Amino acid sequence: MNINLVTSNSGKVEELSSILEPFGHSASQLNVECPEIQTSTLEEVVDFGLDWLASKNVQTPLIIDDAGVFVEALKNFPGVYSRYVYDTIGLSGILRQMEGVDNRAATFRCVLGLILDDGSKRKFVGECKGNLIHEMKGTGGFGYDPIFVPEGYDKTFSELSSEDKNKVSHRGSAMKKLIKFLSELK
Repeated sequence: MNINLVTSNSGKVEELSSILEPFGHSASQLNVECPEIQTSTLEEVVDFGLDWLASKNVQTPLIIDDAGVFVEALKNFPGVYSRYVYDTIGLSGILRQMEGVDNRAATFRCVLGLILDDGSKRKFVGECKGNLIHEMKGTGGFGYDPIFVPEGYDKTFSELSSEDKNKVSHRGSAMKKLIKFLSELK
């Protein structure tokens, strides 16, 4: 099945494509300007996006996602505002906020939304616990990857191979659930 990925982020396209392809699915980027509401949960953002896309008769099947990093010491900030924070103060700004903070625990969360050809909608949630480090490391990945080390690893997402990252990442976890759902449709 070819699935359209509604995103302007080429890093997400590469990541999702590499997860889908071994299961016989292909992915195409669908660059649609989908409005993103400001709300308190990733699920609400995805629900709004799914409803908006369905109302515009965008080519299906399609996937949208919203993800964020929830930092325990910052009371789960930036969370749903992760993209805005990344675009405004960047990773160096986040690291400045964490100066002198011992509790570096953080959780990456992802909510994937799927619309099938029949118009039905589903959501798949994944998360990955880990810690923020004190300085950026690695050149791979995108977003917060250079400062996040997943539990059980001693490397940032940016330092891991795509294959290793996809095994433990929030998006990889959500994609596993989506792939299981797609395999049950056959």
